[in-house]
Amino acid sequence: MRLGRLAAATTALGLGTLGYSYVEAARRFVVREFTAPVLPAGHEPLRVLHLSDIHLVPGQLPKREWLESLAALEPDLVVDTGDNLAHADSVSPLVASLAGLLGVPGVFVFGSNDYFSPKLKSPTTYLSGGTGVDVGGDWSRSPDLPFEDLRAAFTQQGWLDLNNDRGELAVKGTRIAFTGVDDPHLRFDRLDHQPADATADLRIGVAHAPYLRVLDSFNAAGNELILAGHTHGGQLQVPGFGALVTNCDIDRARANGLHTHQTPGHHASWLHVSAGCGTSPFTPFRFSCRPEATVLTLTG
Repeated sequence: MRLGRLAAATTALGLGTLGYSYVEAARRFVVREFTAPVLPAGHEPLRVLHLSDIHLVPGQLPKREWLESLAALEPDLVVDTGDNLAHADSVSPLVASLAGLLGVPGVFVFGSNDYFSPKLKSPTTYLSGGTGVDVGGDWSRSPDLPFEDLRAAFTQQGWLDLNNDRGELAVKGTRIAFTGVDDPHLRFDRLDHQPADATADLRIGVAHAPYLRVLDSFNAAGNELILAGHTHGGQLQVPGFGALVTNCDIDRARANGLHTHQTPGHHASWLHVSAGCGTSPFTPFRFSCRPEATVLTLTG
């Protein structure tokens, strides 16, 4: 009898946790704020909205409404670090949801889920380190998501495509030089290891997945700020312990939030890793890791 009650209580706890995790992933959106002192003295502060890992499915109305609300934050710059899509019909609703932000100066890179639709996988695969080329993921198939439509929608509004490219923007009198790479999780990144533009007021490196080879290259090149996503903040965090996995080779302690990254002989770069605001539709759960966007206030 006692074992039966214990089993029933354990089942109820498990179901309750699962239900809470589903609600957290689907509705408990949050905007986090950090300050990074990366601008030259005397420059006006800049508000940077960092979006990542939206993983949009057209029917996700709460997420779409929340994305629409972000325009009220009035950022000076938007940085999108990829994994925007989770369905072949998501480009139009995504663009509609971001309409209030597409008139703001912006830059973007792609993640694996801008190219490949999500597939049902065992959760144990993710918990053992993630999926992708580094652990034998299935990326040999042809891309089946409309990433070129997404690229066109963003670039037509003036956002810079930084997939294995460089660019610059002038934002409120600050000239920013960007270096970006295509998704490192797919090994699409092409690192040229060239110094960032020393004549710019600020240098920013942008990638989807924060693999150490990319962070090292960006830091050595002189980027004062590095922005990435991909990790989902671990997606499942244990209070007091943090993320269980990062889905790449960055350490768990930097699975999300504002940290630094430094290679020998170079000044430290500020590093922000976004926990993102979505999940795969096959694993729509988060625990102790709310879906997020981040406002980074850059100061002198």
